[in-house]
Amino acid sequence: MIRLTPCALLALAACSSEPERNQTAAIPAAPPAFAPAEVAATPTPAPAPGVKPRPGELKTFGDWIVGCDNTLRCELRSLGTENEPPGDVTLSVARDAGPAGKLEVTVDGFEDAEVATAVDGKRAGTPAQIVAAMANGRVFSALSAGKTIATLSLRGASAALRYVDAAQGRAGTVTASVAKGLKPASAVPAAPTPPTISAVRPGGDAVRPTAAQLADMRRTAQCDADAFASDSLGDPQAHALGGGETLVLLPCSAGAYNLLSAVFVLDGGAPRPVRTDAPVGFDETGGASRGPVPTVVNGDWKAGVLTSYAKARGLGDCGVYQDFVWDGERLRLSGQREMGECRGNIVYITTWRANVVRR
Repeated sequence: MIRLTPCALLALAACSSEPERNQTAAIPAAPPAFAPAEVAATPTPAPAPGVKPRPGELKTFGDWIVGCDNTLRCELRSLGTENEPPGDVTLSVARDAGPAGKLEVTVDGFEDAEVATAVDGKRAGTPAQIVAAMANGRVFSALSAGKTIATLSLRGASAALRYVDAAQGRAGTVTASVAKGLKPASAVPAAPTPPTISAVRPGGDAVRPTAAQLADMRRTAQCDADAFASDSLGDPQAHALGGGETLVLLPCSAGAYNLLSAVFVLDGGAPRPVRTDAPVGFDETGGASRGPVPTVVNGDWKAGVLTSYAKARGLGDCGVYQDFVWDGERLRLSGQREMGECRGNIVYITTWRANVVRR
């Protein structure tokens, strides 16, 4: 847990202590659920059946990476410099879309430390002060007991902040971080509303696939025969989807830090490959997938959410987290977080989010 002094982790409109918010956890072996907002009724129609989710793109500017999700909430993350190994400390800046545009600044990587912040040696405590200084600064410093305990390069931070100004339509307004102008805050477009997915509430008992069904699924998914012969992939998972259907995660191949599992659905007949509304796992990253069946990476099912965590390397500082929910016909992407640069930052950027209604 860390606390910036004074209250630098909080929104501009408030100043109070939130210790849990500053907690930084190690990358887990399997990704935590995205925990999309679950609402009691559908406030926004779900995307039309033929419309696929469009996660935001990531852009790199010098020693910073930036991305915005489908609500135009944008996040910046610091990166390790190209000439030095990455450290444990990273800096994040997040801003909501819309005229109010809440701004947050977070330092990750400390446990139980009182931390003050400075840019080019000058103290900056509130989010607004920090971001304003970053726009023209060279080095960000974290200090404890008056001593510098970490420094981060600000090369590219101004360009990344300017990118957010443009993406959120605040360039030329008084709300911009860098591209300031005379237009009022009311000139900034409202934040887009995330889609709502009507998902099945999990229930019932999972059906375990038979040996014959497993063999059929392995052939269909073109699984690694040598790995199965050595019995190194582990057992398949079976989870009740609700409505008498079962989700099967069939371990299919493995690398040093990734287990790829083909995903099938059982409903009393022959197993069928699951349908999805978005690329899954390494298909999303542009890497090589395994066979014709959708494949999750380091996949798990918990509380009605299927997770996939495709690591680009063992450190976990680059890759894609994805979360899917079952709508009765297919898996729907409810959340996605990404890190496109393998440069020491394990705090991923959200590029897609949706609300979930259970039925």
